Amino acid sequence: MKTVIIGIAGGSGSGKSTFTNRLKATFKNQLTVIYHDNYYRSNDGVPFEERKKTNYDHPDALDTKLLIKHLRALKNGETIEGPTYDYAKHNRAKEKVTLHPTKIILVEGILVLENKELRDLLDIKIFVEADADERILRRVIRDVRERGRYVEDIAQQYLTTVKPMHYIYVEPTKAMADVVINSGMNDVAFDLVKTKIETLLIDK
Repeated sequence: MKTVIIGIAGGSGSGKSTFTNRLKATFKNQLTVIYHDNYYRSNDGVPFEERKKTNYDHPDALDTKLLIKHLRALKNGETIEGPTYDYAKHNRAKEKVTLHPTKIILVEGILVLENKELRDLLDIKIFVEADADERILRRVIRDVRERGRYVEDIAQQYLTTVKPMHYIYVEPTKAMADVVINSGMNDVAFDLVKTKIETLLIDK
């Protein structure tokens, strides 16, 4: 089985998770989704207040080498036990997620296109972009609703790390993408990618 790995990158709140989840809902078990966020390094032993101050938008915050190892294992037809992350605790969770090899693998995260070794594993590279105001508003709503965060903490993190890291590490990777999409709810772009995946699934 020839495995095709599709990378979906973009800034925080750009809509890349929405786009990824739409594809997952469409193809279900025909594809595997790996979230780069689950590969944030463990902060065991670090006090909670200190964990909150960690720069989670810098490449060093992620164990990308482990992600690369897992992607190569999936390409070789192996099932893996991937990590998970607890956003409320700012730490890697104890639970693992079992991921099975499929013909199509989606890898989603803000820095998916930043690391050359990871980028070289990707057969298709997609960048989802959105206006900065839209991204911060989506982030606030998501972090309050889904991650138990306070607005003040979200604003502080955005101004000190998210915004500057976006322009240093995320935005430049747009030039490395094969496809740039404005919004995860772009139906035309979604249909094009869906049709491509349908073709790949049929192709022996």
